[in-house]
Amino acid sequence: MTEGAGQEADDDAELVVNDRTCIVTRNTAEPGTLLRFVAGPDGKVVPDLKRQLPGRGCWVTPERALVDRAVQRRLFARALKREVTVAPDLGALVDRLLAADLIGMMNMARKAGQFITGAMKVDAAVRSGAAVAVFHATDAAADGVRKIDQARKAWKLGTDAEDDIPSFSLFTGAEMDELLGQNAFIHAAALAGQAGEGVVKRATMLEKYRGAGQSGAGGGASRPQT
Repeated sequence: MTEGAGQEADDDAELVVNDRTCIVTRNTAEPGTLLRFVAGPDGKVVPDLKRQLPGRGCWVTPERALVDRAVQRRLFARALKREVTVAPDLGALVDRLLAADLIGMMNMARKAGQFITGAMKVDAAVRSGAAVAVFHATDAAADGVRKIDQARKAWKLGTDAEDDIPSFSLFTGAEMDELLGQNAFIHAAALAGQAGEGVVKRATMLEKYRGAGQSGAGGGASRPQT
């Protein structure tokens, strides 16, 4: 075996070792794209969003239906190799934790100057290329969403970019009032930077978990909620 071939084999082996297997689908993926669960000291199965809790863990593709299926089929005990207690509403708990994680990152990005609110500021950030994602309340006025979608489309055409600036609608205005308080918004944008990109990563995870798709550049941002 040549040195190059040996290095390639080592790289492949490392990828396999670093990947994790979903206990429901049996598909493998990088840990950062999966949900980790562990058994606490009392035997209760708890989500480990930061993938830092000690002990044996198991992994589920971040989709609400798959978490619910793992509960129904009692897959956690088998994967964790011990007797465990699983809350019947584990799927709903994961949704709340993912939402709280996203809100926390939004607040952090705001303090870092990488999360802005207000339709005019968002429109300007999109057209300038500063925005890495936009956010709308699910009950935002259609006209306001349409104008920002037009800005997204103009940016894409003007830059000949392959991908749209992603758009998310994950919370109603009332939900954001409760979750964000005075920082609630109808339209917002995450800007380039570590914190802003952290917002996009978490929004993408929550959206995937809820089984929703991003809005297109020419369409509205609203999408079905679970």
